[in-house]
Amino acid sequence: MTAESFIAYDIPALKVEQTGRDAFHALNDHHVKHLPVVDGERLVGILSEEDIFNHKLYEPIAEYNLAMPGRFAVHSSDHLFEVMRVMGDNRLTVIPVVDDQGNYLGLIAQNDLLRYFANSASFTEPGGVLVLEMNRRDYSLATIARIIEEEDAKILSSFVSSEASTEMLELTIKINRQELSRVVAALARYEYEVKESYAELDYADSLQERYDSLMSYLNV
Repeated sequence: MTAESFIAYDIPALKVEQTGRDAFHALNDHHVKHLPVVDGERLVGILSEEDIFNHKLYEPIAEYNLAMPGRFAVHSSDHLFEVMRVMGDNRLTVIPVVDDQGNYLGLIAQNDLLRYFANSASFTEPGGVLVLEMNRRDYSLATIARIIEEEDAKILSSFVSSEASTEMLELTIKINRQELSRVVAALARYEYEVKESYAELDYADSLQERYDSLMSYLNV
């Protein structure tokens, strides 16, 4: 899944000849805090709400000292994970997409990424969640998957989190089983510590309520 697949063509970029007032209205209309700025087909930077507040509303955007596009843009062929990394590192609500020549192609909105993951199979399919804690040297997703599959279950998604300062990591996995006791016991036999477990049956109503709230927010 590449950046090109997520371009939102319904949100136009700002042009250098437009004013701060134009930018302010555009941010409000599209419920974002950033917008790319183009000069013709060339991406020249990205504008934030703070940029507008630091200038007079009648000033043209060409007068702004904009954030450079190289740091805040992704290429059309970049993987979705790279899009998320750049967007997260820079706390952007939209991220510009450029081609190999640096020409502006469009933008990706944070809300569209959230909606994509919220509707993905790993979130919407029924199942349960396990959180394992282990030493980095003991981590093998292939081994853990084999143990789980021996209990007639499948991993739907997985996520690894850790801090550079520690040798420990957490592995969060969602499986397609709502009854987790057999899987937890099997992992324990292989000396994997299950730190937390969440059976979907126990919190289905709460999960649905949060999902509905997220969808309502994204549709604002």
